[in-house]
Amino acid sequence: MMDTITVLLADDHSLVRRGFRRILEDDPSIVVVGEASDGEEAIRLAGELRPRVIVMDCAMPGTSGLIATRRILEQTPDVAILMLSMHSEETLVRQAMEAGARGYILKSALDLDLAAAVTRVAAGETVLDPKLSRPAALKGERTHGLTAREIEVLQLICDGHSNREIARKLDLSVNTVAVHRANIMNALDIHKTAELVVYAIHHGLVTLP
Repeated sequence: MMDTITVLLADDHSLVRRGFRRILEDDPSIVVVGEASDGEEAIRLAGELRPRVIVMDCAMPGTSGLIATRRILEQTPDVAILMLSMHSEETLVRQAMEAGARGYILKSALDLDLAAAVTRVAAGETVLDPKLSRPAALKGERTHGLTAREIEVLQLICDGHSNREIARKLDLSVNTVAVHRANIMNALDIHKTAELVVYAIHHGLVTLP
């Protein structure tokens, strides 16, 4: 009997989801069990549907694919998350893999074989688009002295979110976010938010929308 791979699609563009569904369901071993249009819906459906694989858009508005990935893996650690993105920056690839994604592939790839990538991550493999360099984070290195969680908080700071908003997005207490913010500033020896944002962008620690 064929081993069926159940898949949840998470992308804020319905046409993209429809295209991916058609591609995946051409493979008889893959069944798309649900679709999510944003990160919060992806988190909810991941808990309800328990798919083997989630094909996750990295840059959804609101709760991003990176944040959704971390939260989903906290509640369903066995799911394999395949991140899809238009962006090839190493910073973003590193953040995705540190969040727990099992693969990162580019939407723009003309030779994108989505079904094969889904099958590989379902089998426990790590899948990186061949056009991408292997991030330092996969070798266990820290980034500018910051942990993966601190990089995630830094990204949200640079996106203009307050401590309270960051706490809500990451499911943390406001005090914990304040500690992360202080640790980031101490590690980088920067103590003004505006200077922190400039530094983070200049050194590629965060990505711009």
